[in-house]
Amino acid sequence: MTAAERLYAEHGLSNVSNRQIGEAAGQGNTTAVSYHFGSKATLVRTIMARHGEHVDLIRTRYVEAAGDSTDLRDWVRCLLRPVTEHNATLGVPSWYARFAVQVMTDPLMRTLVADESLTRDSLRSTLQGLGRCLYDTVPPEIRPARAEMARHLITHTCAERERALAEATAEPGTSWERTADALEDALVGLLGAPTTRHREDQREDH
Repeated sequence: MTAAERLYAEHGLSNVSNRQIGEAAGQGNTTAVSYHFGSKATLVRTIMARHGEHVDLIRTRYVEAAGDSTDLRDWVRCLLRPVTEHNATLGVPSWYARFAVQVMTDPLMRTLVADESLTRDSLRSTLQGLGRCLYDTVPPEIRPARAEMARHLITHTCAERERALAEATAEPGTSWERTADALEDALVGLLGAPTTRHREDQREDH
């Protein structure tokens, strides 16, 4: 699983074979990956689930601390901080954040992983908390697009941070915590920003 995560992160899901993963893991049997996991989809889901369990434990703590909060920032924190805290525990180099980008940009894999993640109570509670905060300020038809933007922002920013650490090009004094601080501010602004009125709506007012 570790070999697969690294190879997928470095080369993309479609450019890595089960044989290459087995060789990188030191397996003499070229069919070892297929034997243990069956398909690439199962392998990818297993890797994501392994990380997801740790993220879920951290997020549960944040959700409990948020309680019945109506502060958007509290729920953005529940969404974001478990991811950056988990990434900080992985050491240098790590590959999970870059692997996650590959997964989330693959239509099939993204759907499989998203379905699994929504079974976790902590994430459902976080999304419900965000929904309550945005209920009176952001129209429901706008929220899915902003949620997609937020997902991209978190995923790609974390991947770039991980890459900079692995390549020793990170700015001095930066840390996963500072990355989370910057992301938190950006996400609060993104999710809660006023909406642009369409010209058709403006004409109807006249």
